[in-house]
Amino acid sequence: MYIKVKATPGVKKELITKVSEDTFRVSVKEKAERNMANGRIREVLAEYFALPLSKIRLVSGHRSPSKIFDILK
Repeated sequence: MYIKVKATPGVKKELITKVSEDTFRVSVKEKAERNMANGRIREVLAEYFALPLSKIRLVSGHRSPSKIFDILK
């Protein structure tokens, strides 16, 4: 299942918000440097979907705030 994520790195409080069935807004504390924010977004999504980290894969948007993740169930 593919989901769209609007990422906001470098915030004080981490938050995940479901906008629609396949769209989420994720705010993380990590900065958008050295892939740190992408890694933390994967961790937050894994916690949200109660899946291991290996089941969450970033498909598109490595350097963009708009990202597409593949959730393997």
